[in-house]
Amino acid sequence: MSTLNLIHNTPLIFLDKISATLPGKIYAKAEHLQPGGSVKDRAAYQIILDAYDNGSLKRGQTVVEMTSGNMGAGLALVCRQFANPFVAVMSEGNSPERRKILSAFGAELVLTKQVDGSPGMVTGSDIALAVDVAKDIAQNRNAFYADQFNNPSCIMAHFNHTGPEIFRDLPDADIFIASVGSGGTFIGTSKYLKSVKPNIKCIVVEPEKAAILKTGKVDDPKHIIQGTAYGLIPPHWDEALADDFITVSDDEVMDMKKRLSSDQGLYVGYSAAANVIAAQKYLKAQAKPLNVVTVLCDSGYKYSD
Repeated sequence: MSTLNLIHNTPLIFLDKISATLPGKIYAKAEHLQPGGSVKDRAAYQIILDAYDNGSLKRGQTVVEMTSGNMGAGLALVCRQFANPFVAVMSEGNSPERRKILSAFGAELVLTKQVDGSPGMVTGSDIALAVDVAKDIAQNRNAFYADQFNNPSCIMAHFNHTGPEIFRDLPDADIFIASVGSGGTFIGTSKYLKSVKPNIKCIVVEPEKAAILKTGKVDDPKHIIQGTAYGLIPPHWDEALADDFITVSDDEVMDMKKRLSSDQGLYVGYSAAANVIAAQKYLKAQAKPLNVVTVLCDSGYKYSD
């Protein structure tokens, strides 16, 4: 077994304490247990495998990607196993812990200035600058640019693995809930689940003031849910997959992050907490018990709090 064999097949955890007073049950994929610490390990592995298969990446060639931290950690880990140098381009607004993790995994880290965000709150404009820098580096070094927002491998990773794993472990799932950043997790998982269970409902989670998929606008691009809701519509977005939208506030997310740690013993990040608070909100509004599945996107060790 190699490190790469640790990617995929995360456990599906019943959040018994969070579900105790709800008319239904919340289950969560423990993606924080991936070797790189997040759900992005799946997409990172698929990107590199597909790039080798189609000839766009060769042994020893440098890989470059813009990241908020999680995709960078996944690619750094995967690239190291394939002997490809990796350059991570990240806005300095992301947590210092993410910088340390990228460096620990052997990535070359390039930080970009924030355009209109603030520490801990990275905006779409901050991301756009980091993307431009990453593209320039890739071109100048004759490197492979992973391009997570536009790369279909990110969707296929979840269609091929995350969705089937959820259906295998909980065929009685009624609802799938997930936040959206590049969109790979929500799009790929929803496509698979709807292909095997057409009646399942798939629901998007967004910050209440940056709910562009729900409202078509961004009132405030700053929020604490790093890695999601950049104030842009993902290139592969398919609105037919979204049966509903739930918005969450920073305060709700911070409270749930603390509760997941203290009550469930799960030290996870802000996007995980956003998913769980959205699942809780959804169940509170239901008249009958339902099984909700969501994603614990990453570890709480990647954040300053």
